[in-house]
Amino acid sequence: WYVIAHIPSWPERHAYDAVESYRLLPDGRIQTDFRYRKGSFDAKEDTMHPVATVRPDTGNAVWGMQFFWPIEAEYVIAYLDDAYQTTIIGRSKRDYVWIMARVPCLSDSAYAKLAERVAALGYTESLRKVPQRCG
Repeated sequence: WYVIAHIPSWPERHAYDAVESYRLLPDGRIQTDFRYRKGSFDAKEDTMHPVATVRPDTGNAVWGMQFFWPIEAEYVIAYLDDAYQTTIIGRSKRDYVWIMARVPCLSDSAYAKLAERVAALGYTESLRKVPQRCG
């Protein structure tokens, strides 16, 4: 999933080329690989590898994302389109949010619709568009 825009956490506030991928582990947890470049397309690629646990009785929509033990950050799948091409990940605190897509760049109208959804979810901070290589 390409990170199209976000209200970023501290490590990703200058991210370029941000991509997050997931794979199911044999124990049911989800291995997450987040890669990005800090400050420019030419910067060295950095990675983070948190592991998520799906919280029971949430329809698989609420995860505990663990970057380091024992703390798990809430990760809520707030929106997923029917074609499984765009998603909005947020938090109950409305402090961070991520718009992600299966492609690195969205049309202006598709982005605007997702940004409107973010606002409707109660986020008030401005979104930062993540620079992505679009072509």
